Amino acid sequence: MATRDEGHGHPRSTAKIGGHPIHPMLVPFPIVCFILAFVCDILVAQGRTELVTASEWLLGIGLVMGALAAVAGLLDFLGEKRIQGGDAVQHMLANVTVVVLEVVNLVLRIGNSDFIASTGVYISLVVVLILVYSGWKGGDLVYKHGMGVHDGSNP
Repeated sequence: MATRDEGHGHPRSTAKIGGHPIHPMLVPFPIVCFILAFVCDILVAQGRTELVTASEWLLGIGLVMGALAAVAGLLDFLGEKRIQGGDAVQHMLANVTVVVLEVVNLVLRIGNSDFIASTGVYISLVVVLILVYSGWKGGDLVYKHGMGVHDGSNP
């Protein structure tokens, strides 16, 4: 929980470039990739098999970018004790769940495009729903706790 102590106001982001937190710069990439993979999966399930490769690439790119976002988020988490509680842990666990599900989703569909219509599309749906929850929790970290918010004393 964010409290105003330790000589500065808002909780600090420890992974930053030019004073800007890295984690929120990276998170849109896996989010967009995973949502677009879900859209492709729906279309593949409707017979648009030309999108199988696109869906696989979106999952792969989303996982790479998600790993980068996870590293930045973990550095922020470990570097700022005031957020090492409920909302941050829930946000992190939701994102770890997303990554595990998408790794399974990608591995099981490679070389087996029938998996997409039978199961992959449902995994993608669950991932999108978890991302909504995770985004909510990430928003709580910024809007309720002030994580990474510049307040003049936080260069």
